[in-house]
Amino acid sequence: MTIDAGQLAEHSEALYRFSLSITRDPELAADLVQDTFLRAMERSDQYRGEAPLRAWLRRILHNLAIDRARRNQREVIVEAIEADWRDDEYTVDPAAIALRTQLRAELEDALARLPFIYRVAVLLHDVEGWTVAEIAEVQGISLPAGKQRLRRGRMALVTALAEGHSRRQQLKGVPMRCWDARTHVSDYLDGALEQATARLVETHLEVCPTCPPLYAALVDAQERLGALRDPDAVIPPDLDSRIRALLAGSS
Repeated sequence: MTIDAGQLAEHSEALYRFSLSITRDPELAADLVQDTFLRAMERSDQYRGEAPLRAWLRRILHNLAIDRARRNQREVIVEAIEADWRDDEYTVDPAAIALRTQLRAELEDALARLPFIYRVAVLLHDVEGWTVAEIAEVQGISLPAGKQRLRRGRMALVTALAEGHSRRQQLKGVPMRCWDARTHVSDYLDGALEQATARLVETHLEVCPTCPPLYAALVDAQERLGALRDPDAVIPPDLDSRIRALLAGSS
C-alpha cells in the first residue's frame, strides 16, 4: 500500500503528542517524530493497511524510542562497571565465582544480564573463537572499539557473576525469584492476580531486600503519572517546518 507525504503530514500533531507523552523531552520527541517519518518512508512498502496509519506510525516511534533508550542505558551500565574496576579497592571472591561458572545455568544467567553488544563480543570471541577483528567487522566498528567491547564485556560478566552470588545469599528462603515477582507486580497493582499468586508476591515483598523499594517507586509513579498528561501539546513550529520540508522532498 502506497503512503504519500500528505497522509503522513496529517498525523504530525498526534504523533508529536504521543512522542512527548512517552519521552517528556520536547527535543527528543521532535527528533523521534522526524526519525519516524524517515523510517515510514523507507518502509512504506511494509504497510499493508491492516491497522490504521496512525497506529503503525506510533509503533515505529515506540520502537525507535526503545532502541534509543537501550543504547543510552547499556553504555551507562557498562561504564559504571568499568569505573568500579578502575578502583584499586574493588575486588571479588574468586572461589565463589569459580563455583558459579561451573554451573551452566548460573553462567547463562550472568551472560543474560550483559548489554547485548558486549554479550555478543564475549560469546563470539570466548565461545565461538572469533578474532576481535572479525567481531569488529560484523558489528561495524573499529578494531580498538572491538577490543574495548570485549574487555568491558568480560569485566561486566565477572561483576554479574559476583553480584549473583551475593544476591543468592541475600535471597535464601525468599518465596519467588525477584524476576518472577517483578513480572507479576504490574498485575498485582491492578488487582488482576489470582489470590494464590498475589499472596506469593506479598510474601516476597515482605522479606526481599531489594524489591520493596522498586514496588514503592512503581506505586508512587503510577499515582503521579496521570497529572502529567498534556492534551493541549502542540507540535513546535520548527518541527512542523522540518517535517514539511522532509515530506516535500519525498513527493
